[in-house]
Amino acid sequence: MTRTQNLFLLSVLVLALAFSYANADGYETKTKSYPKPYAPPTKVTDVVVEGIVYCQSCKYAGAWSLDEAKPIAGAHISVICRNQKDRISYYKAYTTNGDGYFYAKLQGFSMKHQLLDHPLQACVVKLVSSPIDSCDVFTNINYGVNGAKLRYENKKIMTKNYEAVIYAAGPLAFRPDHCIPNQY
Repeated sequence: MTRTQNLFLLSVLVLALAFSYANADGYETKTKSYPKPYAPPTKVTDVVVEGIVYCQSCKYAGAWSLDEAKPIAGAHISVICRNQKDRISYYKAYTTNGDGYFYAKLQGFSMKHQLLDHPLQACVVKLVSSPIDSCDVFTNINYGVNGAKLRYENKKIMTKNYEAVIYAAGPLAFRPDHCIPNQY
């Protein structure tokens, strides 16, 4: 045999040994499975809007007073966010619980511009409907008709891999349709 043939046979033998060694360690040559590098768990951050919807007392119709008001269970509100180009970037309706409270998790909400698309700048809460026929007229208390601005009250829920930043909408209200405004 010539020297070139010997080198060729030697390289084939080395490759055969390498493949047999790899298979002996439990690795297959076709589908190698290597341990995945450590990746820290991702932290989920939610944006939440909360508030309460009331039925305003006829005694205070025409004013922003919520004295003697009662919470409305099952009332519908909407959260509307507009982007920096004044286009609706988020819309969803939510329902109040038995105490008239809503906790609206804005799933799918995103900010393309850190300041202009921020919930405090971009989002409002509006009244949609009341389940009580005797108290279903919109009031503009805290701008529930035009859109209640959000405020940040330093409320958060934090765990190891989860954070919810909670914004508040002022209390909103419907009123009965048969109210006669007080004469001041």
